[in-house]
Amino acid sequence: MSEKLRVGILGATGMVGQRFISLLENHPWFEVVTLAASARSAGKTYEEAVGARWKMDTPMPEAVKKLVVMNVADVEAVAATVDFVFSAVDMSKEEIKAIEEEYAKTETPVVSNNSAHRWTPDVPMVVPEINPQHFDVIEFQKKRLGTTRGFVAVKPNCSIQSYAPVLTAWKEFEPYEVVATTYQAISGAGKTFKEWPEMVENIIPYIGGEEEKSEQEPLRLWGEIKDGVIVKASEPVITTQCIRVPVLNGHTAAVFVKFRKKPTKEQLIEKLVNFKGLPQELELPSAPKQFIRYMEEDNRPQVKLDVDYEKGMGINVGRLREDTVYDFKFVGLSHNTVRGAAGGAVLCAETLKAKGFITKK
Repeated sequence: MSEKLRVGILGATGMVGQRFISLLENHPWFEVVTLAASARSAGKTYEEAVGARWKMDTPMPEAVKKLVVMNVADVEAVAATVDFVFSAVDMSKEEIKAIEEEYAKTETPVVSNNSAHRWTPDVPMVVPEINPQHFDVIEFQKKRLGTTRGFVAVKPNCSIQSYAPVLTAWKEFEPYEVVATTYQAISGAGKTFKEWPEMVENIIPYIGGEEEKSEQEPLRLWGEIKDGVIVKASEPVITTQCIRVPVLNGHTAAVFVKFRKKPTKEQLIEKLVNFKGLPQELELPSAPKQFIRYMEEDNRPQVKLDVDYEKGMGINVGRLREDTVYDFKFVGLSHNTVRGAAGGAVLCAETLKAKGFITKK
């Protein structure tokens, strides 16, 4: 690509904003040119605004250190500098909805990590390997917003990444009932152990709003576009419990599944390892070559050993076995701030570019 697309990051100083910056360093298609955050960071260099709060394992990229942070509320000014934006703003749901649509109305595509627009009927919520066809609803959204190139697209919650792709791979066997318990890392709350000492050697059996998202969002991924909106699928019925555990990165899920058509274990594994989507076909820059990896060992996947598989963009599955109450059970693991947050959004943006929705202004 001769000229990279100019990218802005809204909410650039927070943990997900930082993850966007580290993932986009040396990206072949995208270049971060604008960073925006709240009024208290505006006017400072990015290095000054973040200070000691840089949470990534890798150093802050040199290219962003001296960028002067803009005020995210100066929508016209920010939009004038970029071809599209990633959104990771920390505001109330209503404020996020309003500001993301405001950016879209300046003819700036918004690829959001936030949950605010996940149930807006004409906003696509996409895992590019599962439902890239939902991006087609953007044409209807543009009519509503009165735009020609501006729109909002979102990625789903981090908690579902370790089992929704697995159930998608098994679709032909018609899973109809699912029980999932997720064991979720503290970075999902934007925290490190230093900032959240009470999580050390502790488990908290509640994460606000997470169970509802974990049960409902997969159904939207498997839904279809009807009359210009996305209508969610009716099954499988999913019930979940979401638990915060003392792990920095990596959401693990223990999942039980009932199928209408009875597969063998071998058939299920074969479907997992051969599961590919549009990102793999197009060889998009952030796409994992092997999306789902099956691990034969009894004690895998493990967060410490496996969370960074395929640079954090792949899904790990293990312990698949027959169950006495359900048909099968398995354990899944995904990286919650890479595949589950910023990385998933970057892959959405790459897919949108490949499909012609994001272009140079």
